[in-house]
Amino acid sequence: MSESDEIPVPVHHPSVAELARDPLPLRGRAALVTGVSRRDGIGYAVARRLAAYGADVLCHHFRAHDEAQPWGADDLAEVLAGVREAGAAHGARVAGVDADMADPQAPARVVDAAVAEFGRLDVVVANHARNGGDASLEAVTAEMLDGHWAVDARSVLLLAQAFAARHRGGEGGRLVFLTSGQGQGPMVGEVAYAAAKGALAAITLTVAEELADRRITVNTVNPGPVQTGYLTGALWEWVEPMFPFGRYGFPDDPARLIAWLATDEARWITGQVISTEGGFARWRAGGRRPEGGA
Repeated sequence: MSESDEIPVPVHHPSVAELARDPLPLRGRAALVTGVSRRDGIGYAVARRLAAYGADVLCHHFRAHDEAQPWGADDLAEVLAGVREAGAAHGARVAGVDADMADPQAPARVVDAAVAEFGRLDVVVANHARNGGDASLEAVTAEMLDGHWAVDARSVLLLAQAFAARHRGGEGGRLVFLTSGQGQGPMVGEVAYAAAKGALAAITLTVAEELADRRITVNTVNPGPVQTGYLTGALWEWVEPMFPFGRYGFPDDPARLIAWLATDEARWITGQVISTEGGFARWRAGGRRPEGGA
């Protein structure tokens, strides 16, 4: 053993300047957020947060999917305008791209579009998901399982693959998956969705390890129950006792966590699955169950 082997590794103490919080922590970086199609959605809230933090943002959407949903499609021009407004004070660039993530080639095309638009890509938030086309174990079909797997899991991994291949290295690489609450409680009647989203939570640590040497952190967020347009007064009356802070989640609640994970303040966090549920207590007795409830 040499004498140097017994010398302690120096401890780094941040300077006063390093302790100060930058109001634009993503200044000079470029981000891709998928599933930015509705102003009531989580993707929109995330994109606005990233733009407000200084990032240039490419907003992915798939209009045909939204048009088929009960709530219908939003005005994409207004969606992009809202993201631009969030970053207007410091000139954040914002653009949009339409792509069907069920297409195996779509993830790479979307990543290429971001690099072509901004010349770089530092942050990817895989927020997109398939809505509908699901059932209980008894009723679920192979087509339903394949449909959700293709969009909710396969495309996310292909997005990660494309991002890693095009990331130019150095600090600041961030990849965030979105899972759901299948690890916190049963999601009855959503077998295909829960299985696909559960796969993202399960693969997080493996992807984080594979991308660590490229200086890309990988984390997965469970946004918890969020009012994206489906919460009615009757439903809230039922679940209100389960929320200790007296309200449901709003899209900006998970967006705050996701945007923070994209900053240098979260550079030491990787391979984690993090829930942001506001203390949602599934085990508490609910209030009056809505008519037609199980």
